[in-house]
Amino acid sequence: MNINIEIGNRIKTFRSKQNLTQLDIANALQISPQAVSRWENGENLPDISLLVPLSRLLAVSTDKLLGQYQIENSEIWGSVFISEIKDSTKTMSSLSNSEAAIWVNGIYHQITESSLLFGGLPIKYIGGGFLCLFTGPDSEIRSIKTAIQAKKILTKNLSIGLHCGNVFYFNIGHKDYSSKDILGTTVNAAFRIEALDSSTGIKASMDLVKRASFEKYSNIESISLKGLSEEFEVCDVHPD
Repeated sequence: MNINIEIGNRIKTFRSKQNLTQLDIANALQISPQAVSRWENGENLPDISLLVPLSRLLAVSTDKLLGQYQIENSEIWGSVFISEIKDSTKTMSSLSNSEAAIWVNGIYHQITESSLLFGGLPIKYIGGGFLCLFTGPDSEIRSIKTAIQAKKILTKNLSIGLHCGNVFYFNIGHKDYSSKDILGTTVNAAFRIEALDSSTGIKASMDLVKRASFEKYSNIESISLKGLSEEFEVCDVHPD
């Protein structure tokens, strides 16, 4: 079999195993969906600069992606976006079940569309929260742009936390019911950052803000986050 077709088949297989679409891969790597389709059809191969981020996204080693054996590595660099709908429990308790579903899904839809606009990879919905991962080039500024876009749409009801670093990306749960998820210190920190008070509704680590070369921020403070040994510098990101 042609080597391009073999690698394309593996990309498709590993992508399906991770429950990812071609669009998900394209967004994460900041390329076109047509490029991913051409890989899977064996028309051409990924650029060498994309092999490592692609293999991490697919939760396999580059050797395994290319048809060789090596221990799998599911760690990937990315920017973590976590949002929480304020007083969601209180609001939903005042609605009927069908009304609550319409209300929360309407908000989820708008936040998810904002993340997709900037190449985000939606991970999961947790109660009134939404977890999203940005990988590939400029992941930090794209996560900030998503936060700003989401706050424009949902000014009063949304708090957002942003952080960047290595995350463990994998399928969690029984093999027949598993779904993609992210874990690790970076994710834990993002959750803690989101829970902090913010004058703008968007709280981010200074590491992410500096990597994004974003200049509209204030209220820098050094804090210790519960459950994490290291201190973090955080700030308020300004939408305007």
